[in-house]
Amino acid sequence: MRFFPSQRLHLKRRFHGSFALLGLLCFGFEANAQKPVYRCETAGKVSYSDAPCIGAKEIDATPTQGMDKMTGTSRKGADVRRHEHDGAMADALKPLTGMTPEQYRVYKHRFKLSPGDKAECARLDASLPGLKQRAVAAPSSEKVLADVELYKARKNFNDLNC
Repeated sequence: MRFFPSQRLHLKRRFHGSFALLGLLCFGFEANAQKPVYRCETAGKVSYSDAPCIGAKEIDATPTQGMDKMTGTSRKGADVRRHEHDGAMADALKPLTGMTPEQYRVYKHRFKLSPGDKAECARLDASLPGLKQRAVAAPSSEKVLADVELYKARKNFNDLNC
């Protein structure tokens, strides 16, 4: 099939426009990842923080998705709507990226990190579950050391903004 020069230019512009749109969809939205929330107990007092402490327990602080009792309509905050939008984008881009919605959220959040920080975040992703397991299952003689090691890894994860 032959194209006239004006048709080729039109197709070329359309092709470049498609990539520009894809780029905007992938990276044009602000990345707001939900940080973990930790329950810390110090001297019998309980506090909650996004910064880890020694012996902290990670709690689920997923935003609620309530319904308005009067109208029956959904009352979702901006963070929940953004999370749903990111999930829909991840599903739409899955044939291109191969990422699940959770992997896409992490990728988007870490996009602006330096390559070294990205590598350290990936290393921490792999080591944190084992450190959590060890802190829970450690005998009382080794519990303090396991808690301190877990604390250091969590603090590094938090400081790097993984």
